[in-house]
Amino acid sequence: MHKSLFVLLLAAGLRAAAQSPTPLTARLDKVSLSFALGANGQPSYSIAYGQKPVVQPSRLGLVFQDNQGFDGALTLTGSEVKDVDETWQPVWGEVKNIRNHYQQLTVHLRQKAAPGRRLDVVFRVFADGVGFRYEFPRQQALGNFVVLDELTEFALPADHQAFWIPGDYDTNEYLYTKSRLSAVDNSAQVKSSTEIAVRVAPDAQAVATPLMLKADNGLYINIHEAAQVNYPAMQLHVDRASHRLTARLVPDAVGSKAFLHAPANTPWRTVIVSDKATDILASKLILNLNEPSKLANTDWIKPMKFVGVWWEMQIGKSDWKYANSLDTLDAKGQLIPTGRHGANTQNVKRYIDFAAQHHLGGVLVEGWNTGWEDWFGNWKENVFDFVTPYPDFNVQEISDYAKSKGVQMIMHNETSGAATNYEQHLDTAYQFMNKYGYPAVKTGYVGRIIPRGEHHDGQWMSNHFVRVAEMAAKHHVAVDMHESVRPTGLSRTYPNWMASEAGRGNEYNAFSIGSPPEHETIMPFTRFMGGPMDYTPGIFKLQNYEPTGKRQVQTTLAKQLALYVVLYSPLQMAADLPENYNEHLDAFQFIEDVPVDWDDTRIVAAEPGDYLTTARKAKGKDEWYLGSITDENARQQPVKLDFLTPGRRYQATIYADGKGADWQKNPAAYQITKQVVTSKSTLTLRLAPGGGAAVSFKPL
Repeated sequence: MHKSLFVLLLAAGLRAAAQSPTPLTARLDKVSLSFALGANGQPSYSIAYGQKPVVQPSRLGLVFQDNQGFDGALTLTGSEVKDVDETWQPVWGEVKNIRNHYQQLTVHLRQKAAPGRRLDVVFRVFADGVGFRYEFPRQQALGNFVVLDELTEFALPADHQAFWIPGDYDTNEYLYTKSRLSAVDNSAQVKSSTEIAVRVAPDAQAVATPLMLKADNGLYINIHEAAQVNYPAMQLHVDRASHRLTARLVPDAVGSKAFLHAPANTPWRTVIVSDKATDILASKLILNLNEPSKLANTDWIKPMKFVGVWWEMQIGKSDWKYANSLDTLDAKGQLIPTGRHGANTQNVKRYIDFAAQHHLGGVLVEGWNTGWEDWFGNWKENVFDFVTPYPDFNVQEISDYAKSKGVQMIMHNETSGAATNYEQHLDTAYQFMNKYGYPAVKTGYVGRIIPRGEHHDGQWMSNHFVRVAEMAAKHHVAVDMHESVRPTGLSRTYPNWMASEAGRGNEYNAFSIGSPPEHETIMPFTRFMGGPMDYTPGIFKLQNYEPTGKRQVQTTLAKQLALYVVLYSPLQMAADLPENYNEHLDAFQFIEDVPVDWDDTRIVAAEPGDYLTTARKAKGKDEWYLGSITDENARQQPVKLDFLTPGRRYQATIYADGKGADWQKNPAAYQITKQVVTSKSTLTLRLAPGGGAAVSFKPL
């Protein structure tokens, strides 16, 4: 061959290789990741589990406001692969030690049209899934920039069964729908929802993450995100024909998605996969993708159980507000009390007494501060100042009384959506908590957000929630955020951010149609994937607890006990009234005993929407606690006790559904039995329709 012809052919081959490089791969155990750059310069990735496709070749990219984003032709400039295997210990959590083992593939790209602009795509492949994100290195050609859209896709190979809620910009408090992806249509669900003050995005095929999927070939797949900081929440648009999911970011007040400055990065997009449902719940992939704790000292962060002046307002026994309105004044210009105000000194002392008697760490009080007469739906900025109590709430007296009883008070700060007002008062509010000895605060963001036009799940509010966690940490206060963006593992980075709501909790049984028995069997596979939830379990009076008498909690009493194990939170509420607990103190013993911090967790059996059985080992003790729940179907659940220490004998106290128990007809029937067991024993738990069982194992 002529030398010049050879050189030309070689050059042509190199150009072709640059345009269509050999796929770059990373793998760990059964999970493999492949990245490719197409002939048109478009990047894509795919994921497999063994020989089964999880995500077929799917697009990557971002659209910028200046039309010079990474949505056009890109060039591959290099790549690296590295292996990481380390172990870290969370401040609190479901296990004592977490292994962080992955293979990382970093792909370096640049624009063809603007070669000075560079983008890295970083993939981390774990034994149970993949995380990936976009990183923008420091570069002269990219300073401030605005993201208009993210083009990330998840091309699924089939019409999977999905457990989903609508992609609402402002709330995640929906019931889950189980359907094929081809049947996703949230328009009917949103229109029929009269119990949520929604402002849903105009996309009937958008769903929220975490999205749980079950494939007909036996795979379980969970799609979510990790470390959502300085970026809006990701929702997913479902193409019902192709089963292709496309990232849809929550916009800001002017329709943009994110304002960034290089160096910067997006959150991690996460795909957790296994052929066992139990592995999905055991995954620590999302936590591992978050940064280590930013707090130098975490000794002050203490998990706790608590009771509170809360459920009595939900069911209409008392009220948050002190007066009927701001206009109800007496001759001296003082508010005239309604006589139904729950947060009064004597009532709060009653809860403190109950907490002290049953060794519960704290008491939450809502409605203690002025402003509740004019707080909801008004879009006003200065409703609350977070430090002024109502006349019948003596802050000092209550704090002193709680201290004398060995109980800590938990603050409540409702913002009515006025996040800017809260930020102006943050330091003052947290100094107030320090002065009166409040170690934790429950925040709330009911209503439309101020700044006007911003959304609960947008970039501005995502940053606000981080600012609150940081301010709380400065004052050694733990935070439980309600109406917040759904969690993405940031409790690792800010371990004082101990819980969130961001989902449909037990409260919906008080004022709406409630939640069906399957609800709690779906939540661990969806809402709980990113972090703990303040679900408020422990309701004992399951019928005839509110004025109409028509509503009921759609579980048995034994299932309410089991929720303390299967639904994890380091801040766990015993949500019912003291008088309702006093009628069943033998059953309440489990709530008194069950820990909120753990050394080990085993997912014994699970199937989303059907059943779940979880066992956990108490922090620093050889005690185990087990919770087992079912949907509307009765079940017999065998449980091998091989998690117990071999050679030791334990007393198992079993809190089970009683004879004839049924969530509709006989929810309060329960029985308590005891037996001696070892690691070689097997229990068979009989779960009633809508029922459950809770078991404590204490060494003899």
